[in-house]
Amino acid sequence: MRLRSLLASTAMLGAALVLAGPAPAQPAATPAAGAAPAVMPGAEAMAAHRAAYRLTFDRSRDNSDIARAEGVMLFEVLDACDGWASRQRLTMRMQDRDGQTVETASDYSTWESKDGRRLRYSLTQMTAGAVSNRITGEATLQPDGSGTARYDQPRPSQEALPPGTLLPMAHTIRAIEAARSGQKILNVPLMDGTSDDGSQDSTTVLSPWRKEAEANPRFPLLANQESGRMRIAFFGKDNNGGGASSPDYEVGLRYYANGVADELNMDFGEFAVNGKLETLEALPGGC
Repeated sequence: MRLRSLLASTAMLGAALVLAGPAPAQPAATPAAGAAPAVMPGAEAMAAHRAAYRLTFDRSRDNSDIARAEGVMLFEVLDACDGWASRQRLTMRMQDRDGQTVETASDYSTWESKDGRRLRYSLTQMTAGAVSNRITGEATLQPDGSGTARYDQPRPSQEALPPGTLLPMAHTIRAIEAARSGQKILNVPLMDGTSDDGSQDSTTVLSPWRKEAEANPRFPLLANQESGRMRIAFFGKDNNGGGASSPDYEVGLRYYANGVADELNMDFGEFAVNGKLETLEALPGGC
């Protein structure tokens, strides 16, 4: 099976992900005195925060070996002035139908410029305590969304990115704006650094946007926030851009207008888990 990290885009959640991002490949450009760094529309509404989710078993396919799965996920996104630094740490314990258990973990970090043009990424996946996969690199985009992903690990390589490609936080912002405007579907290539073959096609199905804020939200950061539900499907390159093919991974969630996500349903193909927001706090940051 292939466990994908989120908000990702996510989310993947942005969805999004790093309290301390990977070391820069080169220094970020410093804006001239008195000049603000370039920011894509909608970025100013995103909230720097730390969120912890409890993952519980939802279902598995009839032919799947997975009988149970549970875990925890910690997601942090920090306003780093000219970019978003994010980190997602996921630990999951799975049990097969013979009662054998295996623990997997992933640590995914990114830094994404607020103009949506540059991404640094680092992903480490572990199975039974041993590193099973490591991906690091950097992606840059041109104004039309085309660009290049350069990888340092698992081996030096380079992948072309098609026009219209979005980076993780840019995808979150675009999906929220699309939902607020009444759009039903968002189809775009997404480059998040969770695979070593460049971008992947994504299809986001958007439910009607809820303009009324919750009367008594569980967390102060969600006060006076509109929200909307959506489901995002991710397709690998061998899926011919989606169509009738099954996605590699799907996530359903509710996004608030400030980029916080809750009520997750993460479908890995063989099995799915639900994610409940357990704790949420705002983080300092900015210029």
